[in-house]
Amino acid sequence: MELQVRHLTAFVELCEARTYTAAARHLHVTQPSLSRTIQDLERVLATDLVVRGSRPLELTADGHEFEERARRILADLAALEADMRGRTEVRLGFAWLLPPDWFARVRAEFESLGGQVRLHRTDDPAGDLTHDRIDVALTRAADRTDGITWRAIGTEKRVLAVSARSPLATMPGVRWPDLAAHPLVVNTRTGTTRPDNWPDSDPDREIVTCINFDEWLELVGADRGIGAVPAIAVERAPHPDVVYRELPDIPDSRVYLGWRRAPSRTTRRFIDAALAQA
Repeated sequence: MELQVRHLTAFVELCEARTYTAAARHLHVTQPSLSRTIQDLERVLATDLVVRGSRPLELTADGHEFEERARRILADLAALEADMRGRTEVRLGFAWLLPPDWFARVRAEFESLGGQVRLHRTDDPAGDLTHDRIDVALTRAADRTDGITWRAIGTEKRVLAVSARSPLATMPGVRWPDLAAHPLVVNTRTGTTRPDNWPDSDPDREIVTCINFDEWLELVGADRGIGAVPAIAVERAPHPDVVYRELPDIPDSRVYLGWRRAPSRTTRRFIDAALAQA
């Protein structure tokens, strides 16, 4: 027996699901069938990939290496198939509102080349890129995930966000440095505001964390802390309990485009169009 793509697909899905039951369900096969596929794979490779009897699933050292390389191979195969079939679609993931003017220009340019853009809302742009759920990500918070290229494509003006019940909602003369000690709501995955946005941030200030914009908005509305967000939220993300305020000295935030290294030709055409409009 030789190593086959089905072996790689089954093993990567098992690593994703962390149980044979869930992985078999996602692959639309029976659990015994999946177990046999993994055992066949280990025989082909002449090494153990999974620690027997481990709960939850644990990989051996060879298993971790194989998972990483199998993911790359499957991503390359998907890109190759897309190119050979002449696929024109690019999956654009975004964690929050798309910059409207930029996106309109990019979509028009890409569609003029015969391409199509399919949008995906995601709270984990880097993870979805790594796992080939999207081709390109637009985010306001780039990380250092291996295998992903990030490029800053512009900046956005931000506004202060406070609860309608907070004195800051109507207090005159508020300046950005004045807020360094106030409790701060931080979207740890895709937010634009961190304590280090203040040069003299109070080391003891209260930090309230969340993992997406919807949670962030509700926490600000509940007066758990203040925040800052791109100014397009004023029109496109109103909330009855949140007041957005312009400040003369609030720093801008950056917008990033991310993609896996060695993108397909179709994805590369989209990236080129997107960077040209940045």
